[in-house]
Amino acid sequence: MIVIPARLNSSRFENKILVDILGLPMVIKTAMQVSALDKVVIATDSLEVLDLAKIHGYEAVLTSNVHQSGTDRINEAVNKLDLPDDEIIINVQADEPFIEPEVVKSVINRVKEVKKNNENTMIVSCYKKITSDLADDPNHVKVILDENSNAIYFSRAKVPYHRDHYENSSYSGHLGIYGFTKKSLNDFCSLKPSKLEKIEKLEQLRAIDNGYSIAMVEVNSKSFGIDTQEDLENALKIFKK
Repeated sequence: MIVIPARLNSSRFENKILVDILGLPMVIKTAMQVSALDKVVIATDSLEVLDLAKIHGYEAVLTSNVHQSGTDRINEAVNKLDLPDDEIIINVQADEPFIEPEVVKSVINRVKEVKKNNENTMIVSCYKKITSDLADDPNHVKVILDENSNAIYFSRAKVPYHRDHYENSSYSGHLGIYGFTKKSLNDFCSLKPSKLEKIEKLEQLRAIDNGYSIAMVEVNSKSFGIDTQEDLENALKIFKK
């Protein structure tokens, strides 16, 4: 199941999930991007979004308006839906209206591998190679990987630091797509927010801080989360062609 957390209020871009994206509200455009892969459910704190989802034929679950993260919101939704513990849950952010289906499929496939091989992995996510210039932007989160493609750390800072400053250095840019089983999602949300999570404002650090593994999949993607009006304008220039 693909669950899209859809909080209406946003500190940087008011009501952004409702802005027009090529004739559709952003959250609905995001749902349409991935609807061929699995059942899509929208988890929201807004009656307006709830009604909008139903108009466009998507199931929606009304959740609390006090959640601190999208992951907590989808956790409430999947528990209300009473899904089995081994159900695969994919968290796709509502502000990714141009996410490529094959990116989400890669995460789904990796979660299936984790289940099949009984790997000690709490979360599956993905990354793409980004340029040094893009890595300068703190809104583009970077991830450091170990030799087994598990995440060591996520940061808004430009990491790793290239001491020799060689030309054309690349970085691993994190994409905010997360894969769980229902059980691992419940386990994650039972953990208290960690110190590093609070510093970086990156909830995935909670898993690493508590000794859990995050398996990462490399993908090719032109998509990016829309956090600001400038992001929206740039995305429309790129993807409406």
